[in-house]
Amino acid sequence: MVSGQHENFSGRLIRLIESNAEELTQGTVRKLHSSTLTKSYHDLPHHEIYSRAYEVYHNLGRWLWEKSGDAVQHWYNGLGDERCREGIPLTEVLWALVLTKERLLEYVATCAFADSAVELYQQQEFHTLVGHFFDRALCYTAEGYEQHSARHGKAGPTALAS
Repeated sequence: MVSGQHENFSGRLIRLIESNAEELTQGTVRKLHSSTLTKSYHDLPHHEIYSRAYEVYHNLGRWLWEKSGDAVQHWYNGLGDERCREGIPLTEVLWALVLTKERLLEYVATCAFADSAVELYQQQEFHTLVGHFFDRALCYTAEGYEQHSARHGKAGPTALAS
């Protein structure tokens, strides 16, 4: 069972992130548009990247605690499907998620307001929770990407030979 103090501390972090979703999103979009790890994102429309990143930051509490595993899977399968359809390499899609997570954790670190050893521990637990969320997001995104690829058949050596 999670203590009330833990919920309060985590709640403060969530409110901080959600209330600064605009700033976090703008930084993420800049990073994705400029990183050598996400070259294909440089050509994506700003609003496309913005809306996905904003959704994560603005609704982080719901993503972490209220959304079912099925809802998270559906959202990130959809992201993978969409990026495959757009022809963005899977590695770049996964790097985009890693960069989004890094931006979030960097932001939390700069706003570290843990007033005690207990809160510092709870902040570390929060980092772990976010890490687990993004681990699942990576896997579900890859799954959606692969499902799209399988449905629409990439031309393999056999298909080319016929």
